[in-house]
Amino acid sequence: MTLVLGLTGGIASGKSTVSRWFGDYGYPIIDADVIARQVVAPGTSGLRQLTALFTPAILTADGALDRKKLGAIVFADRRQLAQLTAITGPLIRQEMTRQLVELKRSAPGLIVLDVPLLFEAHYQQIADLTMVVYVDAPTELQRLMQRDQLNETAAKQRMASQWPLVAKRQLADIVIDNTQSLAATKQQVVKFLTQYDLQK
Repeated sequence: MTLVLGLTGGIASGKSTVSRWFGDYGYPIIDADVIARQVVAPGTSGLRQLTALFTPAILTADGALDRKKLGAIVFADRRQLAQLTAITGPLIRQEMTRQLVELKRSAPGLIVLDVPLLFEAHYQQIADLTMVVYVDAPTELQRLMQRDQLNETAAKQRMASQWPLVAKRQLADIVIDNTQSLAATKQQVVKFLTQYDLQK
């Protein structure tokens, strides 16, 4: 039987690191962020829809999506963020569902759905278990500012686009505490794999 794990976290909480570890153990990852880029690549209907809504000002000189420009627009205006999600959300869900069906055919022990908006977009409905990578809000803010070279206002705008990690923590089946060392975080991942007999 294949276990489908819905993995989420906050911006800069360490979710991508945990996701990479699952990949290192040989388990397939369906990454919503990767798919989100694919559905708005040059030549896609997704990019055409975004350009029609936000004007060609969101494009780079070679016709690709300028994610920084788009981010500056949508993270400062919830209405425009909702319009963006209304376009990209269904495209992402369609591709994630397709990949999940395909991967299940080979019956791996575990498939990881790596989804930043797991609960917000109701992806927990297609997962057997949910896992959140948790840090406290001040740590998350500090890490995000440092990682993306953002000022405090811009970082808080991005954090506000997702549910607080405290809320996600309450909903998750498994909480990975990433407030200490990476080694301590990895030990929690290993414990999960051992508990569900997924160690390779």
